[in-house]
Amino acid sequence: MLYSKPAITYEEQLNKLTKRGLEIDDYPLAIHYLKHVGYYRLAGYWWPLQSDKEKHSFKAEAKFSTVLELYNFDRELRILLFKAIEKVEISLRTKLIYHLSHEYDPWWFQDTKLFTDSQALIKTLASMQEEVERSKDVFIREHRKKYKEDKRFPPSWKTLELTSFGSLSKLYGNLRPTVKSKDIIADEYLAVNHTYLPSWLQSFTQIRNFCAHHSRLWNKNLPGSVKLLTSPPGRWIADIPKQHEQSKLYVHMCLLKYILNVIHPDNQFTRHLDSLFLKYPIVDENALGMKSNWRNELLWQEN
Repeated sequence: MLYSKPAITYEEQLNKLTKRGLEIDDYPLAIHYLKHVGYYRLAGYWWPLQSDKEKHSFKAEAKFSTVLELYNFDRELRILLFKAIEKVEISLRTKLIYHLSHEYDPWWFQDTKLFTDSQALIKTLASMQEEVERSKDVFIREHRKKYKEDKRFPPSWKTLELTSFGSLSKLYGNLRPTVKSKDIIADEYLAVNHTYLPSWLQSFTQIRNFCAHHSRLWNKNLPGSVKLLTSPPGRWIADIPKQHEQSKLYVHMCLLKYILNVIHPDNQFTRHLDSLFLKYPIVDENALGMKSNWRNELLWQEN
């Protein structure tokens, strides 16, 4: 079967939604969002408002304004998460540079003996090479000019400043268990040892990429899983999501808050998140996997 549906105008898109039972409570505003956000981007937010997913018919009293509230909540949530993950990225970069350069040398990230999977390292280094070559930063330009005979990467404190969070998390996860710095970094994040931290960093990288590409996080099942400590040394949650619940955003936000409490003890992540739910009361917290008592958990208490 070949796809044969033609492109339709903004007005035709709204007429289709109206016929399916969605109330358009502000027609000009709806047209504006279709023009600047798009039908299929918004579709992820009206999907739960449908009573029949095959016929695409809507529940009684479903409104376009509800779709917009869900969309705007999700947009502000991504901004909040992006800012929080930025702190983790900068912190991880700093720790990798400091600990590994002292344990080995400034070019430790090129030493295949320190990594479990050499093929994965080659791919990571290729990505890092592209980032360095693309850079217009003064410190890289000056390095090339002064050390033109040195064909190696610039030292870690220069190269890793240009390295993406994804590549940083891959470098850390690929380090051999015998590398002392791997456990030291995990311990400094109160993750006890290197067993748990790689999956947390992968989770943050994934969420960061969703945020960077403006992908929906509300009511989304995230791929992959995270390893959780049974008795973490830092403040944590008592009501731990079951395995099938861990695809929702909540447990990933818990891990982000856990590390933020180390990096930035006076962070206001809880306050900002709670304010977001207050601003958009129509949002179902359960769609993010939030537990009903999450605000009372020790992890989420402000200092």
